[in-house]
Amino acid sequence: MAASSKQREQCHVEDRPDPPPSNPSPHHLEDTLIQAAEYVRCALIVAHQSVLALHPHSLGATLALTAVHEMETVRALLDSALTQVQVPVQAQTHH
Repeated sequence: MAASSKQREQCHVEDRPDPPPSNPSPHHLEDTLIQAAEYVRCALIVAHQSVLALHPHSLGATLALTAVHEMETVRALLDSALTQVQVPVQAQTHH
């Protein structure tokens, strides 16, 4: 998945990742999952850029692609967990 220029702008300051701002109330599971997903999104952008900067068949590129795959799996797990957290909240608001 390629990062859009808007995503790169949100995650970079002088070519370094800009993590999301700290959440003042990290005790809420939904907020924590959202924040973790933002960190993973920024890490994916950096990893994709690393792959582009490396020789395509180098060990470094292979390792970076492996890291991308692992982070995409983490992102999918976070999205699933976030959906599970949000479903009960949405069900309660319909009553």
